Amino acid sequence: MNSRIGVRCDVGPKRGIGHVMRSLALAEELVRRGAEVVFVCDSHTVPWADEQIRSRGIAVEPAVWTAEEHLTLFGRLELTAVVWDSYDLDPAVFAAVRASGLPSLAIVDGGYGGAVADILVDQNLGSEQDTPELPAGAVRLAGLDYVLLRNEILELRPSEPPTVRTNAVPKVFAFFGGTDAFGAGPHVVRALAATNQAFEALVVAPGDELAAAIAAVDLQAGQHVEVIGPTSQLAKAVVASDLVISASGTSTWELLCLGATAGLVCVVDNQVMGYERTVATGAAVGIGVLSDLKQDPTAAAAVLGPLLQDPTERARLAAAGYQLVDGQGRVRVADALFHLIS
Repeated sequence: MNSRIGVRCDVGPKRGIGHVMRSLALAEELVRRGAEVVFVCDSHTVPWADEQIRSRGIAVEPAVWTAEEHLTLFGRLELTAVVWDSYDLDPAVFAAVRASGLPSLAIVDGGYGGAVADILVDQNLGSEQDTPELPAGAVRLAGLDYVLLRNEILELRPSEPPTVRTNAVPKVFAFFGGTDAFGAGPHVVRALAATNQAFEALVVAPGDELAAAIAAVDLQAGQHVEVIGPTSQLAKAVVASDLVISASGTSTWELLCLGATAGLVCVVDNQVMGYERTVATGAAVGIGVLSDLKQDPTAAAAVLGPLLQDPTERARLAAAGYQLVDGQGRVRVADALFHLIS
């Protein structure tokens, strides 16, 4: 389809890269179908995210902020449609662009961000049960059937649900987005150490300060931690691990699709609903709220300890998550967008 679609998303050292990564998943599907995609964001503020966009041959325009600036930019780019993924924009921007007649799709998380669009996509678990008030004439696509996953995830999805792994020492992989904006890494490692169980952990630390804080954690006999910087090989690390610990954000659905045994940390308020709903399914384990971990790792260690010891429980969790996310969400969302602009 001969279309040029703009993607306006948030990104930054404090905002993180979750918006970019799920937008990229949809962008890959749009490009696969012949559309041209242009990102509008300040990806240069997080070089790893910028590389992820540009390495796919996708152009980037600097972020603009007012309604007038968006209308001018979108006109200059001659867009066929726009995809929004932003908490940071004034709701008036969304409304003005929609009123201009440009078809629009917004990726949302419940009511955060105040987006107004022709199609609203809420890929969060249980969101299909919610009944928010919609903009006039808008369509809502909700639930895990619409999870947006990148090529690198889909290519590594196992063909069958995971089975029991019996590594003598469990392999743990921990990451908290491209920036670990809330500094979760050191506190999770403290909780792992407090289990007094043996493990081999690979931990992503985007910055020297975080890496030093992780290295300073006192480990027990049989415990080993390796720290690495941001990597484009996240999915490979996930499938090679017995336990994956991450923030309860957009990466959760990637872990489930890959059949990972997922331990989730709620690092920020807008993750609370998704965190609670996911843990309630029995497809992931709740390690706790980051503010609590920072005060005392004991409760988190009490959750992690039995998980490190029990490969059968880890396999049960992994299989349950695998069944929840089938990896076809971006196809369904792209179908809806192309239907809108056809």
